[in-house]
Amino acid sequence: MVSIDTHGIQVPLTVYRDGNGYRLIDGERRWRCASKLNLRTIPALVQDKPTELENLLLMYNIHALREQWDYYTIASKLTRVIELFAREHSYEPNEIELSKETGLTRGQIRRCRLLLDLPEKFKEMLLKELNFPKSQQKLSEDLFIEMERSLKTITKRVPEYVEQLDSIRDTLVNKFRDGTIKAVTDFRQLSKIATAVDNLGIDENAAKRSLNKIFDAQDQTGIREVYENTVKFEYDEKKAAHRVQSLTLFLDQIIETQRVKSLDDAFLREVRELYKRLKRLLRD
Repeated sequence: MVSIDTHGIQVPLTVYRDGNGYRLIDGERRWRCASKLNLRTIPALVQDKPTELENLLLMYNIHALREQWDYYTIASKLTRVIELFAREHSYEPNEIELSKETGLTRGQIRRCRLLLDLPEKFKEMLLKELNFPKSQQKLSEDLFIEMERSLKTITKRVPEYVEQLDSIRDTLVNKFRDGTIKAVTDFRQLSKIATAVDNLGIDENAAKRSLNKIFDAQDQTGIREVYENTVKFEYDEKKAAHRVQSLTLFLDQIIETQRVKSLDDAFLREVRELYKRLKRLLRD
């Protein structure tokens, strides 16, 4: 307000004519400041009245990105954007078109779709939670996004879980509420348990038994405990193998280019320590 009082409104408001008056498209804060300062005139750009679709897209490009709308608000309006776009163009927009029209990234659009695809019961649960102050929200949008992403991965690999999804969601939400599932990011480990069959060659029945413990409402076992007791070591081993492979390629490069003398002392110390451990490992 101080800036406007001193220098006036430097960026014009955007409006369109509506009957004998005007409707504001962009510049609500500037308008409120001008009203409080009792300014008699303010600069404004007058546009043609937008269609509902154009108005929604303006809202996305002006407000959603500037004011950081929550994902549920973005998702709920995205449904209408898709509907109006389809009516106007006779086909539904793909992710690339939606991204271009709304200014959202494709990743943001995918997160919105995960929320839109939630059963009504869980949408209502999330909406109720969003009415609380941010600090008091237990069931966040991130929780549902991570949960749905992991469940999509699981049902793709183990289709028999599809019919149990609502019951599984109930269990996961309750386990998150009571702290059995300790963090939103634990759901990424849930996906890794399911993909371990393909990625690590883990027995499918063993993976199912692990998932069933997590999906059992009577079992007080969380995702993290199951992950650590089943596939964590194998994933760590696979990650280590990639690092060893990278180190091997780097050492080959050093030898081939005859740059051994240019190696840093700290690097050589680490290699010597690694050599000691490798001797013990291979001896055992």
